[in-house]
Amino acid sequence: MRLRASGLTAIAVAALLITACGGGGATNAPARSAGASSGAPTTGAASGGASAQPSGGTADRCPSGDAFKIGAVTDVGQLEDKSFNEFTFAGVVDAATELGGTCDVIVTEEIADYANNIQTFVDEDFDAIVTIGFLLGTDTLNAAKENPEIFFIGIDQSVCVDEEGNNDATFACKGDPATLVPNYQAPAFAEGEPGYLAGIVAANITESDVIGAVGGTNVPAVVRYRDGYMNGAHSVNPDIQVLYVESNPDPVIGFNDPDRGHEIADQMIDQDADVIFQIAGGTGVGVLESACAAEIYGIGVDVDQFDALSGSNPAAAECIVTSAEKKLQATTKSALLSAADESFVPGNAPYNAASDPPAIGLSPYHNFEDLITDDIQSQIDAAFQAFVDGTVDPLASGAPGASGAPGGSEEPGASTSP
Repeated sequence: MRLRASGLTAIAVAALLITACGGGGATNAPARSAGASSGAPTTGAASGGASAQPSGGTADRCPSGDAFKIGAVTDVGQLEDKSFNEFTFAGVVDAATELGGTCDVIVTEEIADYANNIQTFVDEDFDAIVTIGFLLGTDTLNAAKENPEIFFIGIDQSVCVDEEGNNDATFACKGDPATLVPNYQAPAFAEGEPGYLAGIVAANITESDVIGAVGGTNVPAVVRYRDGYMNGAHSVNPDIQVLYVESNPDPVIGFNDPDRGHEIADQMIDQDADVIFQIAGGTGVGVLESACAAEIYGIGVDVDQFDALSGSNPAAAECIVTSAEKKLQATTKSALLSAADESFVPGNAPYNAASDPPAIGLSPYHNFEDLITDDIQSQIDAAFQAFVDGTVDPLASGAPGASGAPGGSEEPGASTSP
């Protein structure tokens, strides 16, 4: 792999918010797809445990048992995204298979359809409903309150309720969700941890001392990945420049626009970035394609994107050094099994480096094992253990080696507009 020459002058970029574009057309009926893919975990040398990968496509993979019915509602996008939706639903399939049950999925077309899509599974007497994405949180909470006999698992959500168990828009969170909504669990992934590990990798392999990250929309999970990445990079080199751009504030567009991903990545490359972390779903595929075309390094997100993309899109996979993972498939399966055996933990359930097995980590290095030296791996291992011990907060500006606010010249939450 050819790296861009070191010593290039970093170009300062202004922090400007990207304006939203118009959304797509409305739809009245939810799109449904039966099945997903499942597979055994693969092991790798990267820190944080094994990486479970779906095998094959997502069509017609649900089992046909009747012991436990599991429905899944995705956020806007597509099911076979080689990332967040696909791997979460793979966990649904795994759970249904182990329980001797069945499953189904509704792929959301418009944000306005969230509640109706959830209600579809309620009306069909499903035992558990998994909703995939932060933006489904309010509708998931409302459905859980109205249907206490059904288990709800909200991936990338956070339960914040008032004393009556209603969604608390003030974020005072004075109610106890575990007692007020005991059938709703929100697995709380510590995305800052794998983001921090990815930042360590990026800061060690860059030759220009300019690295980038592209977010789809600044929802909390993306922000945690981003801030962890910035702090991890600064733990290695306090003077490194980290470019960041939010693709689009509208999640319908922000996570589903590969052309925009190409545009942002190409302009970061023009600003001498030689490592780019994609946190943008389908948009991020365009980011990775541009990184590979420019012969720089890419870092994937959520799942092992080298494995996920190498068969279908090698142009986006060949330059992926590693991916910042949260173990979506294994965690979703575990939460559903707990619903079936009455060991369900309601409320905000933490999943992080200290979980058993670890719920976050880095994917294997695949084609780049020789790039990750023993010294780099030691830095990764030390950071991972510090997360377990609680001695490093990956989101804190005071994380070891960090210089002021995460991102150096870019303030947290701001977007650089190339």
